Amino acid sequence: MAGRRLRQQQQQQWDELLTFQHFQTTSLSGHNYGYDQGGMRALIEGEFGRLRGITYLDHAGTTLFPQSLLTSFMDDLTKNIYGNPHSQHISSKLTYDTIEHVRYRVLEHFNTTSEDYSVIFTSGSTAALRLVAEAFPWRSASYGSQGSRFCYLTDSHTSVVGIRKVTQALQVSSMSVKPEDILLSEKSNGAVYEPACKTPHLFCYPAQSNFSGTRYPLSWIKRLKSGSLSPMTTPGEWFVLLDAASYVSTSPLDLAAHPADFIPISFYKIFGFPTGLGALLVNNRVTHLLRKTYFGGGTAAAYLAGEDFYVPRESVSERFEDGTISFLDIIALKHGFDVLERLTGGMENIKQHTFALVHYTYTVLVSLQYPNGAPVIQIYSDTEFNNPETQGPIINFNVLDDNGDIIGYSQIEKMASLHNIHVRTGCFCNTGACQRHLKISNETIKKNLQAGHICGDDIDIIDGHPTGSVRISFGYMSTFEDAQTFLKFIIATRLGKADSRLPFPMTSGKTAAISVEPVGRDTRVNRNEPGKFLQEDVLLQAGLNNSSVTVKSMDLHPPETEPGGGQHIAPLVSTAALDGGFPPLTITNIFIYPIKSCAALEVTKWPIGNQGLLYDRNWMVVNHNGICLSQKQEPRLCLIKPLIDLKQKIMVITAEGMESIAVPLDENSGEEYQICQSKVCTDRVNTYDCGEKISHWLSKFFGRHCRLIKQSSDFNRSANKKHRKDPSHATTASLSLVNEAQYLLINRASVLELHQLLNASDENRREELLSMRELIQRFRANIVINGTKAFEEEKWDEISIGTLNFLVLGPCHRCQMICIDQQTGERNQDVFQTLSSTRERKVNFGIYLMHEPSDSSSTYFLSVGSQLLPVSKDTKLSLPSS
Repeated sequence: MAGRRLRQQQQQQWDELLTFQHFQTTSLSGHNYGYDQGGMRALIEGEFGRLRGITYLDHAGTTLFPQSLLTSFMDDLTKNIYGNPHSQHISSKLTYDTIEHVRYRVLEHFNTTSEDYSVIFTSGSTAALRLVAEAFPWRSASYGSQGSRFCYLTDSHTSVVGIRKVTQALQVSSMSVKPEDILLSEKSNGAVYEPACKTPHLFCYPAQSNFSGTRYPLSWIKRLKSGSLSPMTTPGEWFVLLDAASYVSTSPLDLAAHPADFIPISFYKIFGFPTGLGALLVNNRVTHLLRKTYFGGGTAAAYLAGEDFYVPRESVSERFEDGTISFLDIIALKHGFDVLERLTGGMENIKQHTFALVHYTYTVLVSLQYPNGAPVIQIYSDTEFNNPETQGPIINFNVLDDNGDIIGYSQIEKMASLHNIHVRTGCFCNTGACQRHLKISNETIKKNLQAGHICGDDIDIIDGHPTGSVRISFGYMSTFEDAQTFLKFIIATRLGKADSRLPFPMTSGKTAAISVEPVGRDTRVNRNEPGKFLQEDVLLQAGLNNSSVTVKSMDLHPPETEPGGGQHIAPLVSTAALDGGFPPLTITNIFIYPIKSCAALEVTKWPIGNQGLLYDRNWMVVNHNGICLSQKQEPRLCLIKPLIDLKQKIMVITAEGMESIAVPLDENSGEEYQICQSKVCTDRVNTYDCGEKISHWLSKFFGRHCRLIKQSSDFNRSANKKHRKDPSHATTASLSLVNEAQYLLINRASVLELHQLLNASDENRREELLSMRELIQRFRANIVINGTKAFEEEKWDEISIGTLNFLVLGPCHRCQMICIDQQTGERNQDVFQTLSSTRERKVNFGIYLMHEPSDSSSTYFLSVGSQLLPVSKDTKLSLPSS
């Protein structure tokens, strides 16, 4: 009773923390939530309806564009003709004048004019940084002179640090400076200022850290330029490169008050659209110092093709904008400024709105504790989130368990995705800040690389230490409900009991809400029902493409012969298989998945092809852009049920509420197909389109344009690419459209252990959370075995099944798909969360297998009841079968 009363009290405290009233009380005076132009709900419904059911918290990565921006931009394009600005006709003149107007608008946004600054359009802030690196008037070190210096804050984006490769080629020294060192220098006034020395040095620092949201003093700009502050004790003249890309996404930047020499920006950070467009704002006081080597179209006043003669244009913008700039995207900026001003009233309002949200979220996060008093969250920050001048709308953190150990960011990201919460994880292209806050040494970074960890992967823990963290960030359209949903997610997954249902709606759009009753086993094998096929009968009658092929079956229970000479196969899965009543180390279930991410086809006997089980994952559904769909984006894929008829050489596809449709198994069926190239897990694959009929069928089912494509039979996707880091796994085997390997094997004992943990997670539950069969389906294995201890399979190095040898490639790292009910398409987080919390946070389940193609012309079968002989990794000796 006391424990229940304590949980009730905790729940009441959490409920109070998540109320709008509590949010209002935590908002500091003067930091307003929302905009005078209208309520947040109206803003979301009118401009960001596509966010329905989604909590987007990666605005530091990119903010989202409002619908009216696209509408007004497209209206502009349909009513006007914009020609190449380098031409002289009327439509070109319109383009040129509009671009110049946008330049003025950009300068106005930053409270300056063309008298003080020039705007050079680039492809983004990275291109702007590179332009500075290549055009800055560096002086190489020479006898009696130390030359120029490039100095940058360690809390800098990768694109800033990359400048040092340019300076290195010019024999110019580079040095990183820790934030605490320059802050100390600021207090001590330890600058070395010699007015007579004009050696140019460049110092770069971010106005806002893209890692932690820390806002560094803009007052440094004038102090650096006046000589009262210096990042290092080297005489010379310091120029300031202010990386403002992250800062200007949610705050006004006043260049009249803070006149940096160079300011790179990316416009998608501010408007969400267009992408691939940025600018370098250059103080006109320094434009004459910039040097340029290459010259492209539109930059020359005059030049000769046969003689080294070139005169650049006078305007710095025209000098550095090589070729035809992205003029339509630049025109879109005008609409971006107009819409942003109309919706929010300006950047100051955005600054106050986003800070109110980040301050509230921070105060709740730091208050969360486990029953033992241990904190739930470790936040990486240099501030206490009490002033928008020093802290932006970014929270960087890791989640802790009740022992104080960090839970890997990859697991948190996967859990968040189950709640439709979009966060960013890793080191965010800012290794310096990541090292500083997570206390990662240079040597550890190098060791982690040797261990296989690279920037952007999901290897989150190495030797017990984190390699990165989680970041959430707010934008101008973020709402209190976004903060609330995120906090509910943290509380539910770390402090609350696991629930079979998510605490908030998970559906995205109308189609995701449809629930389909599972098809019964008896209807699935009823050969008298149209569109239903008993797989073994069809298989054995088919002759497998060629009547002369010799069949070698590894079935321990050969098919009986029916009267009349027909083949008779036992029921699809026997009672013994379901109850685990087979002899030790035997195959109890076999599944194939003809269409990637669609429903399984369970069989008792199936042929082995060159890429694994015949026709396993040979097809995939793609969207209108040709991108493969998975259940992570479209859970209803599991409701598409493919059935293969080898006799008629067709695949029959069924779904609730749809008429069945047939697709030929092979491309040489007499129909014409369009050949195309697709991508599966970074691998290029040759495929062909399965036609308009099935495309229409899929599009009708999903409510959006989809197509079905199949891997070309003559295309070899090498398995070596997936496992090239381990020379011992070199193979000539090929893959179908699988992610990692030809086969996936799971162990019933491992499933049973997880099953018991799931049903023990809530002592008040009246019914079991999932049946064993439902849980097996979640893991989408090809082979299910019985007869060994839980997770014993992870110790194996090889497996023999009859005369076939299989190499164990390693464990299967699980994603959010195991949280999708394969009968209904509905999601819940229990399976993933339980697996994550009980297996040392490594969400591994099952092992990958690969077999070498046989030289024999015989066709081999895999059968339920076949025995396995594993070989241990440690001993390389055969394990006992009991």
